[in-house]
Amino acid sequence: MTRSGNLDRAIVVTGASTGIGRAAVAKAVREGAHVFASVRKQDDADSLTQEFGAAVTPLLFDVVDEAAVRAGAARVAEALGPRRLFGLVNNAGIAVPGPLLHIESDELRRQMEVNLIGVHNATRAFAPLLGADRARKGKPGRIVMISSVGGERAMPFVGPYNASKFALEGYSESLRRELILYGIDVIVIGPGSIATPIWDKAEQNDLARFVETDYGPAAQRVADYMIAQGREGLPASDVGDLIWQVLTAPSPKTRYPILRKAMMDRTIPSLLPNRMLDRIIARRLGLAPKA
Repeated sequence: MTRSGNLDRAIVVTGASTGIGRAAVAKAVREGAHVFASVRKQDDADSLTQEFGAAVTPLLFDVVDEAAVRAGAARVAEALGPRRLFGLVNNAGIAVPGPLLHIESDELRRQMEVNLIGVHNATRAFAPLLGADRARKGKPGRIVMISSVGGERAMPFVGPYNASKFALEGYSESLRRELILYGIDVIVIGPGSIATPIWDKAEQNDLARFVETDYGPAAQRVADYMIAQGREGLPASDVGDLIWQVLTAPSPKTRYPILRKAMMDRTIPSLLPNRMLDRIIARRLGLAPKA
């Protein structure tokens, strides 16, 4: 192993500019791996190189650009030679907020394009390097899908995001069973609130277009709550550590939740009947029908 990282334990991380993706890169580098880190902007690529040096190779692509993703995979293949890729971390994603009745179809399409089709693009491009190409040498790699607590339970005003993560969970389960053929495992990580720069961006989201709708006051309450929860969330490094654990564990589980308040965010909601949970949420947000 050198300061450039071990190519026998090379991984690809999408959406590596900040937050969970950046934390996954940092952990892998500390463990001696070489990381191919995808970002959309040259400034972010330069930042990765400045921080991690030769241990990281930035890949410039947007996951929705299939041709660019495939070009990135070709670059990784050239660097690996005959080796197999140790892991793919599908982390890149966005969140489109707002009440579904006021979300334009193009916005919903963009949400699904990034969070699901983008994952599909990356998975297809890098699967041969993970072991679908039987000519490559080494142990088959693993795919880690970054889902969300919102991939198990949906809340008001994040419907597009929830829809994309529910879809990702189903996609991952089918994929896991199909890839048994090649010995490639697929593991889902479902974080709750994580303290990342996404919450600073969320605060800047323009909710003005919803103010005059029936959902205006409730949507603002949800936005304020999610920003507050996010800033008090787990550090992204905790998820980065878990990603590496999942990539290296001898017998990983198929899904790992990681939440600061597991009882309130996952356990109790899972025990309550859906109609009861509906009523609780409606009361708290002021969504009761008006006479």
